[in-house]
Amino acid sequence: MLKKRDLHDVPALFDLMIDPEVYPYVRDKADTTDEYYFITKQTIEAEEHGKLISRTILDEWGHPIGTINLFDIKENKGFLATWLGRPFFGKGYNKVAKEAFFEELFFQLDIEGIFMKIRHSNLRSLKAALKLPYVVKANELYPEVHHWINEEKQIYDLYMISKEQYLFHYYGGQHSEEEVLEA
Repeated sequence: MLKKRDLHDVPALFDLMIDPEVYPYVRDKADTTDEYYFITKQTIEAEEHGKLISRTILDEWGHPIGTINLFDIKENKGFLATWLGRPFFGKGYNKVAKEAFFEELFFQLDIEGIFMKIRHSNLRSLKAALKLPYVVKANELYPEVHHWINEEKQIYDLYMISKEQYLFHYYGGQHSEEEVLEA
């Protein structure tokens, strides 16, 4: 379902990214395939230096259909950015990709929290976030982060997934907090 970013996937991902229903919501936009190769190469190098974590989302046949990333990692917390090509909207890929990514982040990579900044106008992302039982609205929990993402204009709400909430859900809420944190 997920794999590390690879330059071989650039043509397929670029074709999906330039769709007018996808492009406005992609963090690292490119106007040409060559530009997307360059951005992808930078992404791979940034991951090697611990600045971000980026994966290609694959369909059941192993074809690239989007990306999922954790950017701006500081103090074991970062910002989630995900996009899927339009032919894959509403088919459950987003949820499955997030579950696989969160497992990797929390169990293998020592991430403590995942922030999501969601544009007030991006109803698709808001719906996807609210489907996750362990996500909380974090505007008031992290006021400094909320202020930082809205420095220029109040257009984002902040959501957060903590490792503790995720583990509590992952283990079915049947264990004490100490047991979950020790797992």
